[in-house]
Amino acid sequence: MRFIIIARANADPIAGSRPGDSWPSEMAAYHDTLARAGVLLDAAGLQPSATGWRLRYADGHCETLEGPHQQGCDHAAAYTVIQVRTRAEALEWARRFPAPAGPGVAAEIEVRPLYDMPLRALPKP
Repeated sequence: MRFIIIARANADPIAGSRPGDSWPSEMAAYHDTLARAGVLLDAAGLQPSATGWRLRYADGHCETLEGPHQQGCDHAAAYTVIQVRTRAEALEWARRFPAPAGPGVAAEIEVRPLYDMPLRALPKP
């Protein structure tokens, strides 16, 4: 089973709020532990919403919305994808995820299972 662990931005997602100074090294150690256990599939931090865009689909049209995006406080700041045997195992790994905003600062991560859909081989050019 694959799961994605999403760290939420807790301050200004437009400016690209950054966690405490120790968070990058804590995340590196966490990812190293996941890799040594053989469960890490992918992980990265995300640039501020000002550097991206959204696509909005409505009434049969697709509209491109350039960043920054201020709607709500649901901006993802980083993610980690793991592959484990059970939901309980995913929960245990998620509980070890370093506090995104630093120790003692309110923050949130979200964990969601990924659909297991077979990927079709792309045709050769």
